Amino acid sequence: MVQVDLITGFLGAGKTTFLRRYAAWWAGQGVRVCVLENDFGAVNVDAMLLQDLEAVGVEVETISGGCDCDTHQRRMRTKLISMAMRGFERVVVEPSGIFDVDEFFDVLRDEPLDRWYQLGNVIAIVDALLPETLSPQAEYILASESAWAGKILLSRCQLATDGQKEGAKAHLARALEACKCSRKFAPEEILAKDWADLTTDDMARIARCGYRQASCEKLHFEEHDAFASVYFLELGLPRARLERNIPSLFGDAACGRVLRVKGFVEDGGQWYELNATAAGLTAAPIPQGQQVIIVIGEGLDKARLEEKLRR
Repeated sequence: MVQVDLITGFLGAGKTTFLRRYAAWWAGQGVRVCVLENDFGAVNVDAMLLQDLEAVGVEVETISGGCDCDTHQRRMRTKLISMAMRGFERVVVEPSGIFDVDEFFDVLRDEPLDRWYQLGNVIAIVDALLPETLSPQAEYILASESAWAGKILLSRCQLATDGQKEGAKAHLARALEACKCSRKFAPEEILAKDWADLTTDDMARIARCGYRQASCEKLHFEEHDAFASVYFLELGLPRARLERNIPSLFGDAACGRVLRVKGFVEDGGQWYELNATAAGLTAAPIPQGQQVIIVIGEGLDKARLEEKLRR
């Protein structure tokens, strides 16, 4: 059976960054790997960040958001059927940061996928700089995405104090308790380490972490009602202005509750990936991009967002 791994984590936690390393590690073991990338929004920005995986023999398939749950499940089922027929040995799925993982497990239980696929690992990425408070919907997503994890990886440990890392662990425990989930993570199930220092042995342990079955009291809400994505194509703004203005979106209630901003900008013939949460903004060079900025959050006001970006 094809092993399928799930890499989860709330918006901006760092799933795509870890996925690139994880999929490349499996390819280095001689395993034929395909990545299924699912982004929230009509433009799949994260898929563009996985282009370099093709150089190490990893194939990438994508599903974009912007559809209802039933349509989304059909698209995922179709993609997984195609992958199974193409002879991949391992499929690594990265859902969007507001994805209800129960939807994924429901798809795997369907015919004929239940005969072709076997759940391998569930790896949850949790930001070491996780905000102290989130909306009830976001708290539920944080908990449900982590409940089945065989391993929790704290991201941005190099930027966090010991107190912040412990705070993120405590926040996750509170979120799990709030949705009546009995899952508790032992110290050895949480890896709090700068990802630049991950060793081959670390990756091997992560790659055999497995999963733990757990249940949460489901919070019923429509993802697209609770969360929204607003995208801006061809803004034509310079990198310096975007880097100056994007952080201000997170503190402006008139913009809505901004959870993540991501996209690309060209500067002096070089493309940069912009990635921002309330904890800060990064701009990393990439080989190729497109002029797009996507804002994800709750109760977003597109006109106000554009006004602040253009200041």
